[in-house]
Amino acid sequence: MFFRIRLLDGTGNNANQRRFHVAKFSWRRSAVVFAVIPLLALGACSSGGGKTGTASADSAGQAVTTARLKVAMITHAAAGDTFWDIVRKGAETAAKKDNVDLLYSGDADGGRQAQLVQQAIDQKVDGIVVTLAKPEALKAVVKKAVDAGIPVVSMNAGEDESKALGAFTHFGQSDKLAGVTVGERLASEGVQHPICVIMEQGHVGLENRCAGVKENVPGTEILNVNGADMSSVLSTVTAKLQSTPSADAIIGLGAPFTITIVKAVKATGSKVRVASFDLNGELAQEVADGSVEFTVDQQPYLQGYGSVDAIWLNKIGGFKVGGGQQVFTGPAVVDKSNAAAVLKFAKEGIR
Repeated sequence: MFFRIRLLDGTGNNANQRRFHVAKFSWRRSAVVFAVIPLLALGACSSGGGKTGTASADSAGQAVTTARLKVAMITHAAAGDTFWDIVRKGAETAAKKDNVDLLYSGDADGGRQAQLVQQAIDQKVDGIVVTLAKPEALKAVVKKAVDAGIPVVSMNAGEDESKALGAFTHFGQSDKLAGVTVGERLASEGVQHPICVIMEQGHVGLENRCAGVKENVPGTEILNVNGADMSSVLSTVTAKLQSTPSADAIIGLGAPFTITIVKAVKATGSKVRVASFDLNGELAQEVADGSVEFTVDQQPYLQGYGSVDAIWLNKIGGFKVGGGQQVFTGPAVVDKSNAAAVLKFAKEGIR
């Protein structure tokens, strides 16, 4: 039996691969990166094994034995953001397969996230997966982990800084590329003055998304909101829409925030188009219903799954998934043409 993961937009329709060319990116050039993803399906091992390992069967039906590993995943997750539930579900699935004890934690504050990484180092974990939304805050402690001989994989944010900080690979989309994808689509529809809503100031990935949009739509305006308080997000977006009649689109940078933006649009009676980044079940339904025109999904389940699996592969054989390059998990465009198919998986909590 052979395993294969195809990075599509959720429909399984090869024709939808054409959507990726608008982002000025050559997927063929990254074929070597995607070629290693089938390795992620090797060695289905029980998560209940002891330190000496457990036996199971790999894809060729051969017995495999792996030692129990301890891997820490430390994200910049904000409370209530369902995106991280999907990341964690992917990580837990890989951990169960790989006989890994997964230690998951997160904090939106860069300094406190760095403290969590230090705690993982003190616990002498076998590997660390970390998001780099605020790379400067994490630079020193990630170096400590690498100097201690702990393999580090970065995920989701900070792809530009990942290699310099010592991670041997990065799982995620290019946020700049994702922003360019959104900007090109909006520009093709005649949008000239979109509002790009950033819910966490100082987050390099979010800033790159808006910068990518602005490359194709120079009239893009940035609106900063307090993502930790949804009632504040609602009131700030509502006020902005009321005071900016020239706005013709508004872009949410995360599924829960876009849902709140939709509420503001409906409350004000605004005719602006709504676009988004990321995905959950509720947002997939909004796309299917037409309240949101499209979203760019970075497929967080793959980020969590792939990152844990990459640590396991490194520990059992010194493998370096990606060959020192980023492993892309997106962008994958979801619009009304394929939202129904994606919605099925979103309801299962994996999209």
